[in-house]
Amino acid sequence: APSMRALHSLIERVAASDISVLLLGETGVGKEMIAAEIHKKSTRADKPYIPLNCSALTETLLESELFGYERGAFTGANTAKQGLLETANGGVLFLDEIGELPLSTQVKLLRVLDERRVTRVGGIASKPIDVRIVSATNRDVDAEVIRGTFRSDLLYRLNAMTVQVPPLRERHAEIEPLTRHFINHFATRMNKEVPI
Repeated sequence: APSMRALHSLIERVAASDISVLLLGETGVGKEMIAAEIHKKSTRADKPYIPLNCSALTETLLESELFGYERGAFTGANTAKQGLLETANGGVLFLDEIGELPLSTQVKLLRVLDERRVTRVGGIASKPIDVRIVSATNRDVDAEVIRGTFRSDLLYRLNAMTVQVPPLRERHAEIEPLTRHFINHFATRMNKEVPI
């Protein structure tokens, strides 16, 4: 479809740079696949690609996953743990459902993006990091900023480039090839003969 050819051309250009990218689109349009494609085509392709769904964890767990924690930072923290920001060092951290990020975590992430340093939960010393952030949401983040549920300064850091992913209903030419792909995929997976 012309809209997808234009999108893939944009992905090629975006991948070649090192800027933060915000992917916008409805649930199920393939934002995570596009984030992985940006990583694969970037100069960071040989470095880690770490995806994190921001809506899948509680605020406390999300902070521990993102920033890591030091031994004794909280009950059950028997050893120190490196966070995903450290794990993705040199590579790409994909923050899916960024619109679900709690305000307190937004403040901490903003500081990391500004300083390019991360401090683990319960830690004192910060560590330098070099991470490209690709994020995605199906929310209207501009409306979230107006409502006060998303920080405008964080949005500014995350959307150096915004990529709008069109829904399948606007890409009619792709319906048949995608249908064939999934039929073949599931037939092979289930040891069934591919129907004609």
